[in-house]
Amino acid sequence: MTTAIPTASGDGSKAGWLASASPADRAAFLHGLSPAEARCLFHDWSFWSRPNQQSPPGDEWTGWLVLAGRGFGKTRAGAEWVRAAVEAGRARRIALVGATAADARQVMIEGESGLLAISPPWMRPLWEPSKRLLTWPNGAVATAFSAERPGQLRGPQHDLAWADELCKWRHEDAWEQMLLGLRLGAHPRWLATTTPRPSRLIRGLLADPKVHVTRGSTFDNWAHLAPTFLAEVVRRYQGTRLGRQELHAELVDDVPGALWTRALIEAGRVARAGELARVVVGVDPAVGAAGEGEGAETGIIVAGRGIDGRAVVLADLSCRMAPTAWARRAIDALRRFEGDRLVAEVNQGGDLVESLVRTLAPEVPYRAVRAARGKAVRAEPIAALYEQGRVVHVPGLETLEDQMCRFTSHGPDGPSDRVDALVWALTDLMLGPVPPAPRLRRL
Repeated sequence: MTTAIPTASGDGSKAGWLASASPADRAAFLHGLSPAEARCLFHDWSFWSRPNQQSPPGDEWTGWLVLAGRGFGKTRAGAEWVRAAVEAGRARRIALVGATAADARQVMIEGESGLLAISPPWMRPLWEPSKRLLTWPNGAVATAFSAERPGQLRGPQHDLAWADELCKWRHEDAWEQMLLGLRLGAHPRWLATTTPRPSRLIRGLLADPKVHVTRGSTFDNWAHLAPTFLAEVVRRYQGTRLGRQELHAELVDDVPGALWTRALIEAGRVARAGELARVVVGVDPAVGAAGEGEGAETGIIVAGRGIDGRAVVLADLSCRMAPTAWARRAIDALRRFEGDRLVAEVNQGGDLVESLVRTLAPEVPYRAVRAARGKAVRAEPIAALYEQGRVVHVPGLETLEDQMCRFTSHGPDGPSDRVDALVWALTDLMLGPVPPAPRLRRL
């Protein structure tokens, strides 16, 4: 392009200068473009984007986390990042991972800011939905994946990955599998575009020195949002916790009404368990035929009661496995921790759960429990034990603790399988009858 482009001003983009110019200056600039230059300008992301939508400079980073509010332009930034890497020849095999299969297709690929919409006609990829495959004219290919099915990401290799709305991903294993497949090329990289949520995964990425973090709010993109939308979200959410999280992209840890807070859990942190009188393995089963890494999760929590009367949460062995596999995992945990009893909810599995345990290990002490009350009602007495300082945690239980801090008096905000298993284990340990002759063991 031969026409000089003015320097950035306003929102930081060159397009911001053009929008703020006088009608005469704007007309003179546009009329000075040839048809070819106008087409190039229309697809020139460096012209239209704000600085906080542009790829970080340098080679020191391996991941780019865009943590921003609704309407910021995260999807457009992600699609343009992928497009630029493809056109420059830096990416040949790309993973596009959405929270669900529908999100990957409808937002990342087919959406108004998705890859098909932002690609110029001369470099538009071919989209084959049945194969979940995008193919560019230069041979680069991208495959769409669902974070609900981590097993899809086992095996495929990539040199670039775009993960969208990471805060909505139910299975952290999908993230791990994506990273394990990011092994092609000289410098494989990933981008995660998401609104914030105080999960262990997000906090870990924020602390990683190899991750470049971009923050932004809804109002960074005010010029391209409907005025009625802005007025309504300000009226409804400005100054609220939800507004801080969804509009201003703040990482707000404590959920209003949560039965547990991070401060409460941290106050009961211990380095080791000490001498225990009883150990129980609590199980909240996911009954189905899903394979490892897919489907619902089975909560498996190991907890013990110390000789001082406090309960100690020892391990979180929750998993996504077929029934026989998770039953064997729970039995192995009971043996490894010298447990006294395996406690499992049977609302969903019924006799199947006991049948699995009896088939695999007839000698295992087993107790079936049936939920007659809601999750929150069952959890409240256990939360009270934490407030009384009667339950402590060993290190390494971050995913369980994330679920706990999203569990409110109205019920869970998201999956609660680990919390349900915790409740069953601690109820048996602390609220049930105490055996007259406990066995002592040191962990």
